[in-house]
Amino acid sequence: MTKRVIRTDAAPAPFQGAPYSQGIAHGDLVFVSGQLGIDPSGGHVVEGGISEQTEQVMKNLSAILEAAGSSLANVLKATIFLADLGDFQAMNEVYGRHMGDEPPARATFQVAALPSGALVEIEVVAHT
Repeated sequence: MTKRVIRTDAAPAPFQGAPYSQGIAHGDLVFVSGQLGIDPSGGHVVEGGISEQTEQVMKNLSAILEAAGSSLANVLKATIFLADLGDFQAMNEVYGRHMGDEPPARATFQVAALPSGALVEIEVVAHT
């Protein structure tokens, strides 16, 4: 088995040309790099607060997973990074709407800062 690079224009390109892929598929697993609330058409963090950014993050994750032949319903593990843990409840409401009745395993951390002043970043591992 070889790894397959996942690339879609429906999600932001790697941040400022950084050396990473949007996602990597290997076997029946898909590893999606952390996604910020960046609108792929404009290349900037969406306006609004944590809810709007989380909504865009979920759209970006979904687009990459779809390009890999998967979906949010197939996510096994998510890791969430928040600039402020006080945003947990609002982020969780949006995240929960997208993850359905059988959500994946998850860890959530507060970090010192995220690129572009983003409030949330989420990475996932899914199966195809």
